[in-house]
Amino acid sequence: MRPVFVQFRCTPGKTYEVADAIYDREIVSELYSTSGDYDLMAKIYIPEDQDVGRYLSENLFDIPDICRTLTTMTFKAF
Repeated sequence: MRPVFVQFRCTPGKTYEVADAIYDREIVSELYSTSGDYDLMAKIYIPEDQDVGRYLSENLFDIPDICRTLTTMTFKAF
């Protein structure tokens, strides 16, 4: 499994609904509310045999009220 971090910018006033919808998909390891340019940050483990972009698009990015995302790939834990 390959961990990635995804930040979500939500429609104003819809962060809790987006967070609930993300959790309902049961694919995130951790989900946090954040300050700054994005509203939420999730840690997601992607199966090694899956394309990261396709996996995220098919499993998360169709949730209503997500305005923008930022995906950070990981390479090595220290």
